[in-house]
Amino acid sequence: MNLVTADTIDPVLAAGLERIQREVDSGFDALLPVGRDPRTRLIEAMRYATIGGGKRIRPLLVAATAELYGVDRGAAVRAGIAIEAVHCYSLIHDDLPCMDDDALRHGKPTVHRAFDEATAVLAGDALQCFAFEVLSDPAVFTDPFVRAELVYALATASGMNGMVGGQMMDIAAEAGGFDLQMVTKLQQLKTGALLAAAVEMGAVLGRVAIEGRAHLRGFARDIGLAFQIADDLLDHEGDEAAAGKALRKDAEAGKQTFVSLLGPERARDQARMLVEQAIAQLAQHGAEADLLRALARFIVERDR
Repeated sequence: MNLVTADTIDPVLAAGLERIQREVDSGFDALLPVGRDPRTRLIEAMRYATIGGGKRIRPLLVAATAELYGVDRGAAVRAGIAIEAVHCYSLIHDDLPCMDDDALRHGKPTVHRAFDEATAVLAGDALQCFAFEVLSDPAVFTDPFVRAELVYALATASGMNGMVGGQMMDIAAEAGGFDLQMVTKLQQLKTGALLAAAVEMGAVLGRVAIEGRAHLRGFARDIGLAFQIADDLLDHEGDEAAAGKALRKDAEAGKQTFVSLLGPERARDQARMLVEQAIAQLAQHGAEADLLRALARFIVERDR
C-alpha cells in the first residue's frame, strides 16, 4: 500500500489520510467476511480490490466535510466506504480487456489478472450493490430521509449522468475530435462526479440545507477538475513505479486531454488556479476546514 506519510506532505493531511486508510481497510475487512461456499472466490476478489490500496481521497472528503458539521465519525466512515466501493468497482471494470486492458493497479496485478475476467466482472457488480447496501443501512444514519438522500447523491454521481456516462465519453474520445469544452465535460462526469458526491454526502450527513451547500459544491467542482488535470500531467510525465500503473496510454490511444490541448505548463497553471479557487470557497470556515484545504493542495502536488 502506498501510504502517504507526514514527511512527504502536509502533516494535517498525512494524519487524515493515514486515519481514513486504516478505517476504510478495517471497514471493508469487517463487512466482507470470507465464507466457505462457492462465493468465496468472488468475495476474495472484492477484498483484493478494496483492502490495502488507494489514497482514499473520496472517503476522506466525506469525513472531512462531515466533520465541519459535527457528524459522528462512524457514520461518515461508513458513507465513505460506500463511495469507495463504487470507485473500486469502476477501477475493476476500467482495467478489463474490453476497456483499458491494464495489467497493474496500485502496484499489483489488476483483478482480472489476479483472478479471471468473469470473476472481475462479478466483483465489480457486487461492489456496486454492496455500496448501496452499506449506504441504506440504518448504521449510517437513523433518519431514513437522510439515507435516501445519500443513496440519491451516490447513484446520480455513479450512473449515466456521472461516472459511467463519463466513461462512455472517454471511450468515444478515442476517435478524436474532442475540444476543451468536451474534455472538461467528460472529466466532470468521469472523475469529478464522485468527488463532488463525496463532499455532498458529507453535507447531507451534516443536515446542511441545499441552499447552504453552494460553497461546498464550488469547492468540489474546482478540486474535481484540478484532480483530473493533475492526472493528465502524471500520465504525461509521471513515473510508472510511483504511480503503480501504466502511464502514457492516453497519448498512445490518441485521446485529447487537458495536457494535449493546453500544453503541460498551461495545464499546471490551470490546476493551481483551480486549487486556489477551491480553497477560497472555504473562506467562511476556520481551522476546522484545514484538512480540506490541505487535500486541495495535495491534488496538484501528488506523484500518483
